[in-house]
Amino acid sequence: MWLSISSSVFAPLLRSQTPRAHKYAIDLALWTVCGVLAFLLRVDDLLPRYLPTMAAYVLISLPFKAILIRAFGLHAQSWRKVSVRDLSRLLQATALGTAILFVLGLFVFFPTIYLPRSVPLIEGVLAMLALGEVRLLTRLLHEQIARHGSGSQSRVLVVGAGEAGTLIVRELLRHPEAGLTPIGFVDDEPDKQRSSYLGLPVLGTLDDLPRVVRENNVQEALIAIPSADGRVIRRVVSNANEAGIKYRSIPALHDILSGRVSISQIREVELEDLLRRQPIRLNIEEISGYLHHRVVLITGAGGSIGSEITRQVLRFQPRQVILLGRGESSLFALEQELRRTDPDIPYKIVVADVRDRARMEYVFRCHEPQVVFHVAAHKHVPLMEDNPDEAVLNNVIGTKNVVELALQFGVERFVNISTDKAINPTSIMGASKRAAEFVVEKVARQAAATQRFVSVRFGNVLGSRGSVVPIFKEQIARGGPVMVTHPEMTRYFMTIPEAAQLVLQAGGLDLNGAVYVLDMGEPVKIVDLARDMILLSGLKPDVGIDIQFTGIRPGEKLFEEILSEEEGTHVSKHEKIYIVGNTRLPEQNLDVLLEELFAAARTYDAERIRRAFAALIPTYKATEVSTHSTKA
Repeated sequence: MWLSISSSVFAPLLRSQTPRAHKYAIDLALWTVCGVLAFLLRVDDLLPRYLPTMAAYVLISLPFKAILIRAFGLHAQSWRKVSVRDLSRLLQATALGTAILFVLGLFVFFPTIYLPRSVPLIEGVLAMLALGEVRLLTRLLHEQIARHGSGSQSRVLVVGAGEAGTLIVRELLRHPEAGLTPIGFVDDEPDKQRSSYLGLPVLGTLDDLPRVVRENNVQEALIAIPSADGRVIRRVVSNANEAGIKYRSIPALHDILSGRVSISQIREVELEDLLRRQPIRLNIEEISGYLHHRVVLITGAGGSIGSEITRQVLRFQPRQVILLGRGESSLFALEQELRRTDPDIPYKIVVADVRDRARMEYVFRCHEPQVVFHVAAHKHVPLMEDNPDEAVLNNVIGTKNVVELALQFGVERFVNISTDKAINPTSIMGASKRAAEFVVEKVARQAAATQRFVSVRFGNVLGSRGSVVPIFKEQIARGGPVMVTHPEMTRYFMTIPEAAQLVLQAGGLDLNGAVYVLDMGEPVKIVDLARDMILLSGLKPDVGIDIQFTGIRPGEKLFEEILSEEEGTHVSKHEKIYIVGNTRLPEQNLDVLLEELFAAARTYDAERIRRAFAALIPTYKATEVSTHSTKA
């Protein structure tokens, strides 16, 4: 009944487009009434001699109040979505009005007629309460009516009572139409136990989640700990599964670039969340120093890594970005994304092949890049085992073309993207990337004092094209089985944004000719990855869907390495980037060994290519493995 009466009384205020004139008139009327109330509260017996004073005070103060309401934009505030900032503006307006009227009382009213000096002060307090109350009441009524009219509400437990958790709760309270009603928090911080935030209690720790769900009839858990690593997310997911409720999440911190959290960012928990590590602390000044207002060339820009490097580079306001690749479809998709997100981005699409030396020279001459990220490469291990000539022509000769032109045209920074498969390579792809590192290091020794040429190694990237994650997703969607090569197969994984950010950071380091290694964290068993993906799909491994082992493929290792025993590392000034101590570059006969490799590739002689790699890279050891299938 109260809801229906209140909604009818405040109906004009609850409409989405309440006229500003109406709100202006209400504010002015309320503030004026507060002046009368101030007299009634101050003077016990309102004798006739006070009535002229009160009338004069109300009339003289009226234009000041009208001006202040307009000057501070109080009439333009949305009462349905009033915020702390809006109330702060209201406080400033009433405080200034109180000060003005107090001074008028001392120097205008008091010398002629008696005006109690406390009247403006009392009026200011009353005005703040009255004008603030009408706004808050309007918002509360709007939220109650919206919640009442939005149908069934899902009771939500927010995991994490930090800044992200309180922001998302505030959003949920403001938008009841989302159908989510927050009932409290769980958080592991001891100081937060038995506390409340935004009127909602902290009901326990993360491990108390099943109990809290039972006692409070919770239907969904909302994970609002964007800085937590994968182990914490796994705990929450496990506890939510035990409690039998749904769970969703907000993105990791690097996805919330705007610094705020909204309902639109709530999403299903993804594999990246379970493997998430502590956020990378970038040296923004160092990166901006070599990217800001520079011409940046990105080869292989249409790929998953190249396109993410593009997005990250654009944050630092380069003068122009040259997006180069030979896959026109992927470049077209990237162009459409850039046009959609920011049509004013300074970029140029160039369809070209890094193997074409003349074409690449034309690109360098026309655009004069100052920074180059060389991403273009063939990366699929089994395919390169069957097509070794393509691995050499694209990964080694293509790199040689780009890095030598970078030297010739005075490029300031050159960053070559390498891989952990280049260490003690057992595959053609890994050997080709190791040879590319040699080529970059050789050119670095000819660089001017102002130039830096480096290579950056990292492992598998979650969600990149051809990686195991999209393959597993497709297999799960078909109902299985999920095909895993070996029960002990392990790999290092990074997310695409994490890899791109560290590549940009490595490009800002000052050691010319270095091979940098990114901190890949702990290796992950591929079979565990498969089980996690099955669970996130709402199924149970080995019950709802089978896992089948197919055997290691040609060129694959059981365990990937980041460094060989002979190399060793030095710590760089960034905590997640290390410097390879000994790259084992074959200095004296490198040109001869490379020429033999290139000659073998140009004649499409697979065995000669393998022999050339063995001569160039002493740790290269081709593998021959048999394949077989077994059920997990």
